[in-house]
Amino acid sequence: MSKLNGNERWKTKMLMTEHVEQYEQKQDDEVRKMITADERTMVRDLILLPYMDTMVSKSLKEIEHSGNILKRAYLMAGQAIQRRIIQDTYQLQKELKQRNIRMMADEQEEFLVFYKIFCRGYQERFGLTRDVMRTEISLRLTKYTADLGAVLKDLQK
Repeated sequence: MSKLNGNERWKTKMLMTEHVEQYEQKQDDEVRKMITADERTMVRDLILLPYMDTMVSKSLKEIEHSGNILKRAYLMAGQAIQRRIIQDTYQLQKELKQRNIRMMADEQEEFLVFYKIFCRGYQERFGLTRDVMRTEISLRLTKYTADLGAVLKDLQK
């Protein structure tokens, strides 16, 4: 806040339109530098996808060592889901790089995982609780499984 704000004498002074436009442009630029809700969702997804990949890999190893007669079908389905996770990870990394957003792990507390987000010159701390991560991972894996099921149903037709 400048010294002139609240000073009644300056309310009647005339501003040149180019100065007003420059001021508004500067304000718009500041807002554009901040991370948006969509970008925050993309960051969250990029945090979760490696965890999902690890979980699917562990499941695939367990299936390989099992004596299940449908082992081959389960492995193929798991590998298809894993490929999709890897594709989504690559796409998100590419999109965030284009938007000039980087992130890195910060610290882990008992129930929270923190990341630093560097977004167009600003730095922000982003935290996720383990419960939220579990829920989101479960929802995403369910979605990947449903998508795979839809593809298999289309093949039957």
